[in-house]
Amino acid sequence: MTNKMTVLTLCALLFALGFSAEAQQPKKIPRIGALFPGYPATYSPRTTAFLQGLQELGYVEGKNIMIEWRWAEDKAEKHHH
Repeated sequence: MTNKMTVLTLCALLFALGFSAEAQQPKKIPRIGALFPGYPATYSPRTTAFLQGLQELGYVEGKNIMIEWRWAEDKAEKHHH
């Protein structure tokens, strides 16, 4: 599995888990936590693809979904938290 697919799969899982919790409180905007292994500048194609995928599902960051962006900056200890 490519890194892109791993990240997207992880994000989809986090979104699904967050969505089920949000279903109990419909007034809150769903929030996704996205963790990428490198630095922000090196992943712009991946973040763009991720945002496009969300838009295809009807979600727009800041409008009906919030995203907490984090980068591990190639520090392995951040990958495991």
